[in-house]
Amino acid sequence: MKVTVLVGGVGGARFLQGVLAALGADAGGAGHEVRAVVNVGDDIWLHGLRVCPDLDTCMYTLGGGIDEGKGWGRADETWSVREELAAYGADPTWFGLGDRDVATHLVRTRMLRAGYPLSQVTQALCARWRPGVALIPASDDRIETHVVIDDPETGERRAVHFQEWWVRHRALPTAHGFASVGRDQATACPAALDAIADADVVLIAPSNPVVSVGTIVDVPGLRAALSAAPGPVVGISPIIGGQAVRGMAEACLSAIGVEVTAEGVGRHYGSRSTGGLLDGWLVDTGDTADVPGVAVRSVPLLMRDPATTAAMVREALDVVGLAGV
Repeated sequence: MKVTVLVGGVGGARFLQGVLAALGADAGGAGHEVRAVVNVGDDIWLHGLRVCPDLDTCMYTLGGGIDEGKGWGRADETWSVREELAAYGADPTWFGLGDRDVATHLVRTRMLRAGYPLSQVTQALCARWRPGVALIPASDDRIETHVVIDDPETGERRAVHFQEWWVRHRALPTAHGFASVGRDQATACPAALDAIADADVVLIAPSNPVVSVGTIVDVPGLRAALSAAPGPVVGISPIIGGQAVRGMAEACLSAIGVEVTAEGVGRHYGSRSTGGLLDGWLVDTGDTADVPGVAVRSVPLLMRDPATTAAMVREALDVVGLAGV
């Protein structure tokens, strides 16, 4: 079976572990292929290096190099480069690059400047980590999510990179809106379109609905590809009991006027039968949701480990009649 998953960062990476476990692919299960279309809106240039947080988090998590405690960054990381940059007063100081992580960004930046598209660069990096999943950027073009806020220091309204709002300010300044810089000039990565066009099922991971999943599907060409996908599309709610399991998705949803509930997100995605995204929608056992035109099922959604996540994935397949495939 060919499974394509739309993913963001930490939650998306852990969901992919469950997909592999559910299919037996992490143990060499035959007959299955997993592709992940990954958000690139969080990507940023820092100190002359191209940093792709979501791609790297998926790569490190599935390749066994992630810092398990934080859920991002390299295990056994050291911080000499960050300390030296701080000694020079080199901005920005609020985003730290670990020494091991810097090597990944150096290789990526060198290849990008040599003319390789991000998708090929990602393949080259994954040759080392062997994640067991084809990691595909949503676009080879530069797309960056910016957030309109009132500057905490000056009070002036301005747009900042998503990473500055998320990491430096902890998403505390109210977001007045989001903009995907470069999106209108971008095109979907051909491999991403192919991964959707021949998928037996497309899964939407419980990633941030606005700045992860939303950024992916708004890349020109991807929403149309999902609409025409031959197999069903099933989403997993990132909201349990009115709260995001991880991160600060509440602030993002509130900024665009979406109710912070499993039903609110499901209705935001909408049914494929009426121009939306979903055929199926999983919510947590403590939640209910009425999403017109969408098959809804309540199951445990906390991703405690790959085994519990695998059970969630099997429910996602079952809700659209693919159990046991």
